[in-house]
Amino acid sequence: MTALSILDVKEFMNIFLRTDTFDSFLLLEGSITTCMTYLLDGHAKADFFSPEDAPYSLASQEPYIPFSFVRPVCFDIIKGKRTPSTFKFVFQLSSENQKRTIASINSNFSSEDISGMYLNLKYQNQQLTCTTGVSYHMFSMDKSLEHAWDDMVKLFFRKHKIAFETLS
Repeated sequence: MTALSILDVKEFMNIFLRTDTFDSFLLLEGSITTCMTYLLDGHAKADFFSPEDAPYSLASQEPYIPFSFVRPVCFDIIKGKRTPSTFKFVFQLSSENQKRTIASINSNFSSEDISGMYLNLKYQNQQLTCTTGVSYHMFSMDKSLEHAWDDMVKLFFRKHKIAFETLS
């Protein structure tokens, strides 16, 4: 696990809400506090869609929905003159991206060993922090996957020109 401080919050929010940069992540949960608190439950409800709808296949394959489904709603809540008091988003890699990620780093772990690879965003007191994490289905002293995931998130941020500094 690593913690990163996002250095340019305004630029990050532009990337986060106005581009598809985070769209492939699955949204587990979120909250946005403005004049009230909006709670987002990312559990997919595939039965909401009919099989002919484009989002049906995505919503029926994963337990959580892609951020692309709710990004416009989040943008509508956050846009305006006033910055939210706080917000928090918990993201997870999709099953397919998790398998690809594990394979790309030649890990000793299989996708079945991992319950999730996470990215958490928290904005509070005008500070935006990102933390990473890996959850296992078993106990392991091997932290190589966690370190590789931390490095991949940093690389992802650099690729998308998101300025950060490491906190831990």
